[in-house]
Amino acid sequence: MLRKFRVALLCLTLLISPLSAFAQGPAPDPDVQAKIRKEGMDNSQIMRVLHYFTDVYGPRLTGSPNHENSAKWAIKEMERWGFTNAHLESWNFGHAGWLNERASAHVISPFKEPLMIEVLGWTPSTKGTVTAQVYQLIPPAAPTEDEFKAFLDAERPKIKDKIVMVGKHAVLPVIINPPAKRMDDAQAKARFSGSPTAGGPGNRPGGPPQQPPAQPGQPKKLNAREVAERLDDFLLTGGALVRFNDSGMEQRRIRAFNNRTFDPSKNVPTAIISNEDYGRISRVLANGTPVEVEVNIVNRDYPEGKTSYNAIAEVPGTDKKDEVIMLGGHLDSWHAATGATDNAIGCATMMEAARIINALVKAGAIKAPRRTIRVALWSGEEQGLLGSQAYVKEHFGSAENPKPEFAKFGGYFNIDSGTGKARGMSVFGPEESAAGLRAALAPFEDLGFFGVLPSRSRGLGGSDHTSFNQAGLPGIGVAQDPIEYFNITWHTNLDTYERIIEDDAKKSAIVIAAAVYYLAVSDALLPRFAADQMPALPPARP
Repeated sequence: MLRKFRVALLCLTLLISPLSAFAQGPAPDPDVQAKIRKEGMDNSQIMRVLHYFTDVYGPRLTGSPNHENSAKWAIKEMERWGFTNAHLESWNFGHAGWLNERASAHVISPFKEPLMIEVLGWTPSTKGTVTAQVYQLIPPAAPTEDEFKAFLDAERPKIKDKIVMVGKHAVLPVIINPPAKRMDDAQAKARFSGSPTAGGPGNRPGGPPQQPPAQPGQPKKLNAREVAERLDDFLLTGGALVRFNDSGMEQRRIRAFNNRTFDPSKNVPTAIISNEDYGRISRVLANGTPVEVEVNIVNRDYPEGKTSYNAIAEVPGTDKKDEVIMLGGHLDSWHAATGATDNAIGCATMMEAARIINALVKAGAIKAPRRTIRVALWSGEEQGLLGSQAYVKEHFGSAENPKPEFAKFGGYFNIDSGTGKARGMSVFGPEESAAGLRAALAPFEDLGFFGVLPSRSRGLGGSDHTSFNQAGLPGIGVAQDPIEYFNITWHTNLDTYERIIEDDAKKSAIVIAAAVYYLAVSDALLPRFAADQMPALPPARP
């Protein structure tokens, strides 16, 4: 009890200390910032690191040997750079790892054509190569329980020993005016030097829309999840050989996520096929012509993947070494490609930012940081920010239930929106926290960086900085030029090394290195919300 009281008192002291102390710290040294620029531009290791994360170890699905090996390589590389305390920290993923090793599909009648496919994660292999006719199953929209049961009962005889395409073909409009790849400078400046927002840059939209409630006297409609669960069981018990889903994306792009149960025994072998292939087969079937397809899928389970790992390494501090400034990104990826923009480049950029500082310190060009700088490469982000949540819970606790390290924490920088250069940041904290960083980074407008906004949101979602925000800690999200992230590479089969813009990543690393070093040498920690002004946690999602 006494220990808890001391921890709470320490945290309270931190939260009520004058916010002006941070602003009164030393102004950024232009000479230091110039050296950071030169080191980042002349000696960058970003593309070398990216090569290993993507070409050698990609894809890096949580729980897979690929991810674990990439994390081990990162530890060794940071040790080679002179970082200290490099290690893996385990956390309980709770599901066996999974990887797709082989996947092919070909139409063999009435025409001959290879199909472009990606396998749904955590689904089973086919029993060797299977050849069967295709049947298209089109479930009703928003059925009641009785309506859906009647539909499935009528369809059951038609799916046995078939390859089942589930759903209508998605008709996609031609995009006449594609989204801009960059913010223009005026737009970025207006966005990041303007008024604060609830979530701030770097956050992403929340979950799917909720099913509207049933009207009085009307039977309840099944929601999308309930329909999916019943459909999975129906295909499995009904004897379907393989399931095909439409990618719903143009130009043969495919996103492949996972079986929601993470249990391959709950699904039939499942692949997402390109919208163009799905549409061609749909139209041929609609003509009354049978289509026969050959499929071979080989997946492997890894029971040891139930334990996953975050990769941690440090640049040691000096007189305030027990206080910590963190930076990082998620190292895990989806499996349709090698995870370059999501998020190998983010990890390479954050490693590089810390490397820049460490290299200058080792060369005697700048003073050693007062606070310890800690790099964290997370796993489990794609399954719900699991690795960073586990880390925050283990090390820091929360504003409501703090651990000793909570009071010693000085901010976590996160980057996770592709290859575009940094244009701004959001920080969970009062305006004073954003103002100090904004002033420190003002000299980097020539690199396209235009400001820092405060955020009050403790909502979890988007990326790993929100694991810190949720705990009441200053998570700092880096906002970037979109380039072709959300519309082209995000989670798709096009997310490869070739999509990276090296110059953008270098500029991001330089800005982040300057920000991290500024916090690491300031007299005071980044201001936080006072205890009586801490935003409340949002209500839990149903």
